[in-house]
Amino acid sequence: MEITTLIVDDEYLARQRLKNLVSQVPELLLIGNSNTGRNAVKKINNLQPDLVFLDIRLKDMNGFDIIEQLNTTKKPLIIFVSAYDEYALKAFDYFAFDYLLKPFKDNRFFKTINNIVNYFKHDEYIDLESKLNNLIEFVKKDKNINIKNSVSEKLAIKLGNKVNFINTEDIKYIIASGYYAEIYTEKKKHVLRESLTNLSQKLDPDLFVRIHRSTIININSILELIHSSYGEIDIKTLDNKVFRISKSYKKDFQNLMNL
Repeated sequence: MEITTLIVDDEYLARQRLKNLVSQVPELLLIGNSNTGRNAVKKINNLQPDLVFLDIRLKDMNGFDIIEQLNTTKKPLIIFVSAYDEYALKAFDYFAFDYLLKPFKDNRFFKTINNIVNYFKHDEYIDLESKLNNLIEFVKKDKNINIKNSVSEKLAIKLGNKVNFINTEDIKYIIASGYYAEIYTEKKKHVLRESLTNLSQKLDPDLFVRIHRSTIININSILELIHSSYGEIDIKTLDNKVFRISKSYKKDFQNLMNL
């Protein structure tokens, strides 16, 4: 038995992790991946996969937009990959087959896969199209569920017995330092014990872009781009700092900046 599988996530490392996990399951056959919603719609309609791991929040559209634009008689099994809060996940519990809440552990992934394999082995009846349509209608009607729920306008920084709040739009860039993240604003540097992957889920994807596994940049802080003769790109910020865009994130950066 082969379950054809497609991965949709705009973060390179997240896609790579899912690819690695999928490769460990003999029943799953990875037939493609996508980092944008538009490309995902084309691939799902053309390839008609059995299973799709679908990130809820992409740079060009959200997961519900993708589902609405599917034009295929064969509806895939959707596993939502999200950073949504508990309230929204109750909706997924009811309407969707399953979900993975970022950051998820490997054993949570394999638990989901066991359910998927059992579903295909025993041909259990689930009206996938009705469930997906009901979820879309639920999201449209319920104003408490917003696609940007996970985006924070303020970031909490604990310092001793105090908690400071900084406006995310004031952040110039974030640099990973071991187990900590160094968050730079115009006024000062803040240190937070948080991974850049988790932080990126809290930041506006239209404003912040990850350019390296250790760097997130506010696009409003960019002064200019410097191209080398080797195809590499450096970012020079308004405060004259220079950051290299790694090859892994170069395409995502260019797509966001329409380069």
